[in-house]
This record gives sequence, structure tokens and C-alpha cells, in this order.
Amino acid sequence: MLSLTDIEQAAQRLQGHLLNTPCVESRTLSQLTGAQIYLKFENLQYTASFKERGACNKLAQLTESERQRGVIAMSAGNHAQGVAYHAQRLGIRAVIVMPRFTPGVKIERTRGFGAEVVLHGDTLDASRAHALQMAEREGLVFVHPYDDEAVMAGQGTVGLEMLQAVPDLEVLVVAVGGGGLIAGMATAAKALKPGIEVIGVQTSRFPGMVNAIKGTHHPQGSSTIADGIAVGTPGVLAQAIIARRVDDLLLVDEGDIEQAMVMLLEIEKTLVEGAGAAGLAALLKYPARFAGLKVGLVLCGGNIDPLLLAAIIERGMVRAGRLARLRVSARDIPGSLARITATVADAGANIEEVHHQRAFTMLAALNVEIELVVQTRGRPHIEQVLQALRAAGFEAEEQH
Repeated sequence: MLSLTDIEQAAQRLQGHLLNTPCVESRTLSQLTGAQIYLKFENLQYTASFKERGACNKLAQLTESERQRGVIAMSAGNHAQGVAYHAQRLGIRAVIVMPRFTPGVKIERTRGFGAEVVLHGDTLDASRAHALQMAEREGLVFVHPYDDEAVMAGQGTVGLEMLQAVPDLEVLVVAVGGGGLIAGMATAAKALKPGIEVIGVQTSRFPGMVNAIKGTHHPQGSSTIADGIAVGTPGVLAQAIIARRVDDLLLVDEGDIEQAMVMLLEIEKTLVEGAGAAGLAALLKYPARFAGLKVGLVLCGGNIDPLLLAAIIERGMVRAGRLARLRVSARDIPGSLARITATVADAGANIEEVHHQRAFTMLAALNVEIELVVQTRGRPHIEQVLQALRAAGFEAEEQH
């Protein structure tokens, strides 16, 4: 089984080839959650993910004949970029099989590192099967994203660095897909500090590891905002380590992850993908579980499609009451809309959208329903705008 020595040797191999990323306290997030939070900024790696640690450690140990043959990997994006980048750096041919739903930004960046990208299948399992067939047919070395000791040892260096930076951490909270990162980190952390707690986090839409370890039967979904941990089949090697060295596994929902992403963007000014926000999502969902403890969170990746990010920010603004949809009823006469918009402006809100509804309404024929999307300062401000509209003689309510 994976040992601390394996991880320390991996750390030596990685030296000078990737960043020892900052691990620093977030005072604001600590105040909001009631725990003392330290963030490990793996989204600052060159490929914006911890995955290049495992890829680099694996590729550095290939024999000369294996290097000549080239490598193949299956990945939804971050492992792909890690393998592609370090293969290019070492002059090794790399073929990457990706599911067809992979965000365009990850496909293009992988190609940008000189890899040959093959889009096949709708799931990681389908991509894996195709990659294994290609490996056999073309004599390529298969680099598994998580179920490989060299890969797990590379990922474990994250835990090594976190405890070097903050030796008195009491809990590590780590996102779990296939389990490679948490298996490596738990191995390092428990060897260096046996009393430390290691807690994994999965999205409730892909609870494969939770089901495998806890014997539960949570249903699996088909998609998640945390595509980096959307793994249906947990790693066999990783699962054995997790069963022995990980203290607990928690599930979070899509909304928890979205909220965490927006908070990290707004408070820490740092961009993470869904998987990268899973740890913070767990602290937001289960604050009592971590209250008063020194908690290390891994911001494991920052590769996200810009359009998805825009949608998440907008939805976050709705949740925070900074964007609101109001329905106002008025008489259908000239000047009504002007009075409504003037009232909203006087109340200090900015109108983003206006929709006049005459046909699809239950109001009397002489009336009109006007739907406004307004930018506000938060929930109390929404109430002030509604009161101003009612005082001006309009019927007004917030739509949810």
C-alpha cells in the first residue's frame, strides 16, 4: 500500500517542475463558517489543477522504451492537461480520450499542450474503455487519472506541503471523484500527524465513493457542476486506502457548490471550478461539524467554461438578493410604465430587464402586468423597492 516514502520521493521528482502553491488563512471565510480555514491554492498550477502532480510523477518514472511508445489517458479535462503538458515537456507523445460533454475550454487547452484529443463516449467509463482499447492497439502506456500508485503519490504531495506550511492543521477537507487525491493526501497526513482528521466530499449526484465505503445506495445522476469529480466508478486502489485512512465522507448539493464558488470569487478573488469548491461547500452545509477547528481546504482546480461561470455568478446574485424579479400590475394607459420605472429609480434600484405582459395574465383587460428584473443592494433593499411601488399605487410582489 502507498507509503509516506513514496510521496516524499514524488515530492523530490516534482521539485522545480511545478509550484509549491500557497496555503494561507482566509479570515473572512473563517468568520463566516466558524472554523479557522486555510486554503491550498492548487488552481494556481500552470494547468490550473493539482492533477499535474500525479501526471508528472508517473511520466518521470517511465522507462526509455515506454517514453518511445507514448502515453494515453482518459479524462474530463484536468488530468488530460496535466498529462499533455508534462508529456510535451518531456518530449513524449500523448493521446487523450475525453467524454463528448467535456467543456470546450478544457479540450482546447489540452490540444494546446500538443496532445492528440479523441472525443468518445458520454461518460468517463466509456472513455476509459476506449482508451484501454487504443492503448492495446497502439502500444501506448495507459496513465490512469487516479487508480495508480505513482499518480496517487504525486497527488499526496499536496498534503505534504499543507502540513509543512501549517503543521497544526486539525482537519483536511478534500473533494473526491475517483479518490486519487484524498488517498495520497490521507497517506501523507496520517503518517506525519496520526491525529489529523481527513474528510472527503462528493457531490450528491456522483456519490460512488460514499456508496462504496459506507454501503449506501444513493442514486447516481447524469451531470453535475463539479464535472472534475463526476466519477461513476471509484478507484480500486484508492478505495482500499480511503477505507483505512479517511475518517468520513460527506455529500453536498449543486446549490452548495455554486454558493461556495461565488463566495471564493467574491471574497478571495479566486476562480475555482465546481470540484474546487466542494470542500468549502461542505463547511457551509455542515458548519457544526467543523466549528472551532483548524481546517485545510484544497482549491483543487480552476478550469471552468466562461459561460457556465457567468450563469453561476448570476444565480449567486439571485440567491443573495442582488438580482430580483418583480411583478407589477398597473392600468394599461400611457405613462404607467414611466411612473413604475421612475419609482424604481427613486428607490435606488437599477432595471436590467422589462417585460410587458398583456395576453398571458389573469388581470382585467384594461390592466397590464409588467415584469421587472432589477439590480438591488440585497433583500432589505428589495422590500424597500416593493414598498415604494405600493405607495405609488401599484400592486407589486417579488417572483421566486
